[in-house]
Amino acid sequence: SGRASEAPALPRPTKRRRPGTVALKEIRQYQKSTNLLIRKLPFSRLVREIGMKLDLKSMMWQANAILALQEASEAYIVRLFEDANLCCAHARRVTLQPKDLWLARRIGGYLETPRTID
Repeated sequence: SGRASEAPALPRPTKRRRPGTVALKEIRQYQKSTNLLIRKLPFSRLVREIGMKLDLKSMMWQANAILALQEASEAYIVRLFEDANLCCAHARRVTLQPKDLWLARRIGGYLETPRTID
């Protein structure tokens, strides 16, 4: 009956990881997976909303068509960020900045800008 007077055991503190370790683990996890990262329903709503704005109100969308658009969109975004990350590394920085995305779009042909001849 002397157990009631004992102090409760404190939980062990969790071990601190070095900064960036968890982020690198997440990056590797996402690189291995082939799952879609954008949720399907919000993406579907966005596609339908854009269709409405383009005056395609009578257009019906097959689920496979929206899925194909989502696959292509995610592949585009991943490629764009890969290129932007290379631009960032070339500038000897580790933080991705909007100008890296702009440069990646410009160099990679993602950005359709009209060219004028002066």
